[in-house]
Amino acid sequence: MGNFLADKVVAVTGAGRGIGRAVALAAAAEGAHVVVNDYGVSVDGAAPADEVAEAVVKEIEAAGGDAVAVADDVSTMAGGQRIVDTALRSYGRLDGAVCVAGILRERMLFNMAEEEWDPVLATHLKGTFTVFRAASAVMRQQRSGTLIGFTSGNHQGSVSQANYSAAKGGIISLVRSAALGLHKYGVTANAVAPVARTRMSVNVPMELKEIGDPEDVAALVVYLLSDRAKEQRITGQVYTVAGPKIAVWAQPRELRAAYAEGSWTPERIADLLPGTVGTDPMPLLEQLESMERAARGGLRPNA
Repeated sequence: MGNFLADKVVAVTGAGRGIGRAVALAAAAEGAHVVVNDYGVSVDGAAPADEVAEAVVKEIEAAGGDAVAVADDVSTMAGGQRIVDTALRSYGRLDGAVCVAGILRERMLFNMAEEEWDPVLATHLKGTFTVFRAASAVMRQQRSGTLIGFTSGNHQGSVSQANYSAAKGGIISLVRSAALGLHKYGVTANAVAPVARTRMSVNVPMELKEIGDPEDVAALVVYLLSDRAKEQRITGQVYTVAGPKIAVWAQPRELRAAYAEGSWTPERIADLLPGTVGTDPMPLLEQLESMERAARGGLRPNA
């Protein structure tokens, strides 16, 4: 047992499997009391089961740690609140909330049904909001705490996961909003965009050049939950961890601007925009074209 998170109280959603489980185990191993949340559903969000969260609690206890289970649905306000209430009832405070819970329902945009859009947004984006909402109220009063949302490199866009991509982009904006709104209360907020071997990544139709294990991601999360990260003023950031690599994403900013003399007209824009303002190249478009060429040649695409 370590002491990087000694006596901190940390809630982790989606903690029954994969990255969430690794985070819960790592936090407990570093001395945290852990609220293990998992609704126990399949990858597409079906068939909830209580025993998934309980199994991780038993793992933590067997290793000498301390944890409680909450098998609740984070896509509801009541579910998010119960996770926080469980932390307060069991341990009297909440120092960190890590929102990993997510599902996938893949479909091309032009075929995507409402039943494939809504649950993905509800689990990822609303599920992060419900926990952040309840946790931030407690942390504001404590004047300390850490919120961590889970995003993805797919926030840049996706061919067949527009729902997932939209949710992950929303989580980044939610995290940045939390960082801005809670800064004066001593609360930090960051996002993690992992690349790791999990049941959600196993069917990715390409060879990933940079990928790690859930434990790599858990190490970064433990750091972000720690006093060391707070002392180093880490907030409002998006980090990728992929095996041995850790990277930080750029903050949104304007690249170039042009100004009209008088009012804009479509003709003026057509004359000025391409050469002066231009575009910001979309790396994924180039990557997609490369993958399509590889597929046409009978090769497995790389990413």
